[in-house]
Amino acid sequence: MKQMLFVFNPRSGKEQIRGHLLEILDLFTKAGFEVRVHVTQCQGDAREAVKQLGGGMDVIVCSGGDGTLNETVSGIMELPGLPVLGYIPAGSTNDFAASLGISKRMPQAAAELVSGAPYFADVGHFCGDRYFMYIAAFGAFTEVSYQTSQDRKNILGHQAYMLEGVKSLAGIKPYPMRVEWENRVLEEEFVFGMVTNTCQVGGFKGLVNQSVALNDGVFEVLLIRMPRTPADLSNIVSYMFLKEEPNEYVYKFKTSAIRFYSQGPVDWVLDGEYGGARTEVEIENLKERIPILLNGGSPAGLGLYMKKVSKSVENPGIMVYNDKL
Repeated sequence: MKQMLFVFNPRSGKEQIRGHLLEILDLFTKAGFEVRVHVTQCQGDAREAVKQLGGGMDVIVCSGGDGTLNETVSGIMELPGLPVLGYIPAGSTNDFAASLGISKRMPQAAAELVSGAPYFADVGHFCGDRYFMYIAAFGAFTEVSYQTSQDRKNILGHQAYMLEGVKSLAGIKPYPMRVEWENRVLEEEFVFGMVTNTCQVGGFKGLVNQSVALNDGVFEVLLIRMPRTPADLSNIVSYMFLKEEPNEYVYKFKTSAIRFYSQGPVDWVLDGEYGGARTEVEIENLKERIPILLNGGSPAGLGLYMKKVSKSVENPGIMVYNDKL
């Protein structure tokens, strides 16, 4: 029997999983899985549960917001094997799930993953010891994601982020930085920066170039330098949230690796969770590193995938298909 670890955050997205849990577990069981369930208790619990319980599992499914997904992936990346990932979104914005076309309806998302196939997605490696699926960011607005309480998110949904973001405008400050990528250097005072692998951020699609591929081995980078006047700041905010044309304060480019150097510690956010204060940051794209079950993800079905895939001894990041099995 196929082994599944199901990790879920009971509080994400107005606690909606409470109304769907039995249906989801019944669906998994009928699909031939022996399911072990872990209910997260605190921040960081999903990662620890995956590290402790995920060894030997064929599939690890998580349900929650982007933070729960981040913790689950971080735990998977520390396992000796590479189980397949399934995701049932239940958060306030679910940027990464939207980028992958995963259903917002939890039972449908569960049904699609058990009948789906693996899509190999890139993973961001942050400073050699952390991971992210869709965004690493610093500066204005970024603290909103982890400073907004879960209760407030549950009551207001996406509006909670916007309310907190408006409050933070008065405290906007510059971050003097040196940014290096692909033999290029940029030294400016930035108010915001993000390194992403997603089609939307915070529910907004205009922040990211829509030619995004989540498995191409490169990130989309957006950097905004410190405005000179309040009018310039207003124009930048309009660009960020109203999808207006870029202006002289905005830098956008693609790269597979990037480094940031700052004069003092800068707070970073990884997939909506606090990533620590750093003066040096190195970010690398791990191309097609993790298989995510999607409806129509690839030609091979789940059962065939688990039978055929083995890890390469020479390169743990490469998945090798043996067509003779």
